[in-house]
Amino acid sequence: MSSFTIIIITTGDTEVLHRGRGDYSHIVDVNLKKNEMRKIISFMHVSLDGFVAGPNGEMDWIKVDEELFDHVGKRISEGDTALYGRVTYQMMEAYWPTAGEEPGASKHDKEHSQWYKNAHKIVLSKTLKESGSKTKIISDNLSDRINELKQSGNDTSKEILLFGSPTATHSLIQLNLIDGYWLFVNPIILGRGIPLFTEIKDKIKLKLLNSRQFTSGVTELNYIVDRQ
Repeated sequence: MSSFTIIIITTGDTEVLHRGRGDYSHIVDVNLKKNEMRKIISFMHVSLDGFVAGPNGEMDWIKVDEELFDHVGKRISEGDTALYGRVTYQMMEAYWPTAGEEPGASKHDKEHSQWYKNAHKIVLSKTLKESGSKTKIISDNLSDRINELKQSGNDTSKEILLFGSPTATHSLIQLNLIDGYWLFVNPIILGRGIPLFTEIKDKIKLKLLNSRQFTSGVTELNYIVDRQ
């Protein structure tokens, strides 16, 4: 009876399966992807002095236009899961499900409305009740539940965007659960308001992946947390 030996060789992010008689010369092309944990990415508009909203939640200072919408929309469309705090989620629910159907809806409104309706929505809240198959509420055991969410990766969504939601962001930062920051720095100094970073107990090392300057004066900064 012929004898076969199977060896799995790990090379970077792939695994190659060698199969043969002794010399392992026959290669079965399987190119197996390793299971990767999804990353939580904080997506936030921020002032130059680090505020995400004014003292009363004002966000009328945020600069958005078609150039920025088109750029942001490409990355958002690559994912299928959104993470929100309660207040931000309720704001989204009040607008996006029907925004694309309104008379005069923009290209961005139509595209993001469709994406929002199809996306899996995770909401951090102690008061909301689950409604609909695409919305899940996390109300306790935050660290365990978020880590479970990260491990539930699939072939189409390698990251989970945390949209705005400063209170939820603060909680996740304190638990060291945010893996990256996708920030859009607006050319304005607010002086006071709701900060992006607060009560940080330990240094968080970051690695800048890329940046971009928009014609509006907004600067995109794309960071990943350096855990090494």
